[in-house]
Amino acid sequence: MKGIGASPGIAVGRVVIHWKEQIDILREFVEEPEREIGRFRTAMEFAGEQIRETYSRVLETVGPGEAAIFKSHGLMLRDPDFVGQIERMILDESINAEWAVKTVADNLIQIFESMGNDYMKARSDDVKDISDRVLKLLLQVGGVDLSNLREKSVVVAREITPSDISQLDRENTLGIVSETGGKSSHSAILARTLEIPAVMGVREILDYVENGDLIIVDGETGQVFINPDDETVARYEDLLEKYECFKKSLSEIRGMSTVTLDGVEIELAANVASPKDLDDVFKNDGEAIGLYRTEFLYLDSSLLPPEDLQFEDYKNVVEAMEGRPVIIRTLDIGGDKKLDYLAIPEEENPFLGYRAIRLCLDRQEIFKVQLRAILRASAFGCVRILFPMISSLEELREAKKILEETKEELRTEGIPFDESVQSGIMVEVPSAAILSDYFAKEVDFFSIGTNDLIQYTVAVDRGNEKLSHLYSQFHPAVLRLIKTVIDNGREAGIWVGMCGESAGDPKLIPVLLGMGLKEFSMTASSILQARWIIRNLRKSDLEQAAEKVLSLPTAEDVEHYCTSLLQSLNLCR
Repeated sequence: MKGIGASPGIAVGRVVIHWKEQIDILREFVEEPEREIGRFRTAMEFAGEQIRETYSRVLETVGPGEAAIFKSHGLMLRDPDFVGQIERMILDESINAEWAVKTVADNLIQIFESMGNDYMKARSDDVKDISDRVLKLLLQVGGVDLSNLREKSVVVAREITPSDISQLDRENTLGIVSETGGKSSHSAILARTLEIPAVMGVREILDYVENGDLIIVDGETGQVFINPDDETVARYEDLLEKYECFKKSLSEIRGMSTVTLDGVEIELAANVASPKDLDDVFKNDGEAIGLYRTEFLYLDSSLLPPEDLQFEDYKNVVEAMEGRPVIIRTLDIGGDKKLDYLAIPEEENPFLGYRAIRLCLDRQEIFKVQLRAILRASAFGCVRILFPMISSLEELREAKKILEETKEELRTEGIPFDESVQSGIMVEVPSAAILSDYFAKEVDFFSIGTNDLIQYTVAVDRGNEKLSHLYSQFHPAVLRLIKTVIDNGREAGIWVGMCGESAGDPKLIPVLLGMGLKEFSMTASSILQARWIIRNLRKSDLEQAAEKVLSLPTAEDVEHYCTSLLQSLNLCR
């Protein structure tokens, strides 16, 4: 069977089915609706406690970016419209709480799904997760205890929610397979962070498996084998053994430089969201912070974080890096990241709306506070400032003007900062890529954000499961834009990096290297593998390969070529 490879790795083990109970909720008349409201509020209180516990656990064990998922769940649980609709329905119609919760949740899910964009799809998934939690508490039912699996298993389910993954028994969970979900879902992100192989979107798999069946999961290719023959089992067990040996061997290149066989030095950096992520950076020998996502400092607060709090946060990261570069991205709120206390209006398409630099230029009082904090932190190490979602030179110039005004304020106040601090833009909008020759004259560096660049270039919502086959980092148009940006940066004498997920894709690393990319920023766990690949390559041998890729007409052709190239270089797992 074939699905979407959501988290790389191989799993070979026995199936444990995580049934989401198909509960028939009936509409029932209640004689005392006030008492029913009390029962509902009790369930909501317990649900809130569960979510807070989950948030704390994920924050401690995984990180703030992933924990933010559950913070949004807590906010929705307290949403007066959501709660109010349910309680009014119970009171006005004298019905049971279960029916009211299901009815209101189903209506919200339908509304969100009909809007058809990534942010609203995520909201739909959140409502499903929250309503499921409340219904279980009302009905006092539960599924398989994923936190205490009896043996090493592959979890198979119709859907796997972020709440499910947060509870997984890390020791005994070999892999995950689900009928729904995609590579960009919250669940997939958590699985990758926890390094659990996962395949999602395997339609009707529950019709073909039973508890105890032998199953093979290939999280890279998206292939799933149920009760495979001996030959297939032997082949994948061999691949798994090699994969595990390879992972262990990567520790041997810790401390080594990232340099090609022909002497080209490359910087391998990490994408992080808080000082807590630094342990993973150091464990994986990251050479820099290529993307510091400051929005999670805002998401983890009920109010706008004050300047001193931001300063201490940035300063802690900068000092910990001991002079190695730290690229701090200014506030990138909007799209799928929303701050309730900013009262950002609902939009039909928030990814194309009031977000990132657009919000900051409009709300300069917020922008300046953050710039002050970043500049102050620059006195303690190597800081670079990154502006997101830049689509025009006018936006860049306005942002730089505000940056200079902020510098002058600090000078007047006698507050030290790095006068030579670099500033650059995130190239994630096609207009910025096309005009990168002009942008290159006015910035110190480019950082290519491929996640949004792909989405905007091919007009595909990266969270839409039905269109996931069209969302590809191998799309020729995307790669041509990347090459344009690299060439224009080199021509202007500025360095060009990449901080999207494509930077850590083993299939693309040789081609990006051949194009002339100098800095690769990725999930910390991918750094050592990327170093191993780069240290076994000659940049001079890859320039022709990069040109070949740019001549191919389809994403399928490009991916096939990149896979073959990796195989020919003996760099596959």
